[in-house]
Amino acid sequence: MALLGLSADEVLSTTRAVRKRLDLERPVPLELIAECVGLAQQAPTGSNVQGWHFVVVTDAAKRAAIGELYGRAFAGYRQSPVYAGAIKTGDPARDAQQERVGSSADYLAEHMGEAPALVIPCVQGRAKGAAAAGLLGGILPAAWSFMLAARARGLGTCWTTLHLMYEQEAAEILGIPYESVTQALLTPVAFTKGTDFKPARRPDPMSIIHVDGW
Repeated sequence: MALLGLSADEVLSTTRAVRKRLDLERPVPLELIAECVGLAQQAPTGSNVQGWHFVVVTDAAKRAAIGELYGRAFAGYRQSPVYAGAIKTGDPARDAQQERVGSSADYLAEHMGEAPALVIPCVQGRAKGAAAAGLLGGILPAAWSFMLAARARGLGTCWTTLHLMYEQEAAEILGIPYESVTQALLTPVAFTKGTDFKPARRPDPMSIIHVDGW
């Protein structure tokens, strides 16, 4: 598939968490997902060890099962104070944005299992404590590179981690060896309805930069 013709800066600034604009009816060729994985393989890794695996779920029954796990986890998240739609800042524009994000998240929870493909980036190994940061640091850059590559090809993704509350159940559904392989996240993958995504509202960079100390 032809690229959208976006510059590197445009890809970096417009790779959004896509939910309501996922085209749930249009199939995504496995070859296109493989292109994105191929680019993700160029991401950096500690000690130059690429213990990566990308589990691509296209079977309807398995997608529905993973979607059910996600929905179950989302139900608890929605009642928590960190639910996007419940966060109030006192800034009307920001609060309106939070409400939109909450509504969008609700939609994805209802339809996760209907995405044409679900992708779960994984890494070889299982660790706890400080070692877990290093282990996940070996897959997260590749996962983000996958999403950037998808954006450049007209595909939408959404970084989610709620299903990890039931990681072992997901592993059983998909045959992932739970004791030796760690799931990092779950993303739907679908063509987007339109490609005109814009940069999100963010604070001035200097407000979060600390020079030579906090």
